[in-house]
Amino acid sequence: MSTAGQKLRHLREQLGFTIRDVEAASVLIAERHRNDDFSIPLSRLSDIETKGVTPSIYRLYTLSVVYRRDLREILTWYGIDVNVTGSDLHLAEPPNSHLSTALDSTSMFQIPLALDPGFDTRKTMNISRMIQQWGLVPATYLAQMHPGNYTYGYVGSEDMTMYPLLLPGTFVQIDEKKSRPEEGPWRSEYERPIYFVETRAGFVCSWCSFSEDKLILQPHPLSPVAPRALKQPQEAEILGQVIGIAMRLGDWKPLQSSGPVRAKREALN
Repeated sequence: MSTAGQKLRHLREQLGFTIRDVEAASVLIAERHRNDDFSIPLSRLSDIETKGVTPSIYRLYTLSVVYRRDLREILTWYGIDVNVTGSDLHLAEPPNSHLSTALDSTSMFQIPLALDPGFDTRKTMNISRMIQQWGLVPATYLAQMHPGNYTYGYVGSEDMTMYPLLLPGTFVQIDEKKSRPEEGPWRSEYERPIYFVETRAGFVCSWCSFSEDKLILQPHPLSPVAPRALKQPQEAEILGQVIGIAMRLGDWKPLQSSGPVRAKREALN
């Protein structure tokens, strides 16, 4: 199996470039960007091709430009596949809620291509057992299947605003077209729209309503977070309505009682 350096050498020879040609082109790229880190001296390119030296991010960019190849493809030769970004996101859980663009660089997605004919959307079932075939689909194809007005956010690991409806660590899909709070009444809390809001202190998911010139951020009644009234748009702006979520369950530990609650339990015992 060819190494990354061998593949880069093969590309260079296919294009008819000598090592000096690549060096000269890299100097031009460095001059255009006013950064010498983009340049690749003869000796360094030789080390990259024959000694397994890993190029810097600047030189990887230069090689992708000179060799007319997608930078993401060259990254895979060095063991970095941006298409698996989604499966790694749960390994790091930021404490603050935020917008997420981590998947924007993903070029391919693995999705079900064929379902069991017995699949019935009216019934609860194990989806994994109903999928007959998986396949990789270019992101450009998936982009044509929705209007393109969605952004994605992440509920911080310390953000309890909408607990327990939205657990910390939840990924949310946001419809930017729905940026004005709808009025109730609602038959249950599950029907009331949740909005993704940007404030001066950061981002937050919450129920929203207007009171004169202020936007009221209403947390879930079981949340320890207090309601807030912020001026709009000076202090807060609704980015859109949460229309989809991806939420992990089962990672919570029993709450350790303290203070009055513990004393009450001890009294009962």
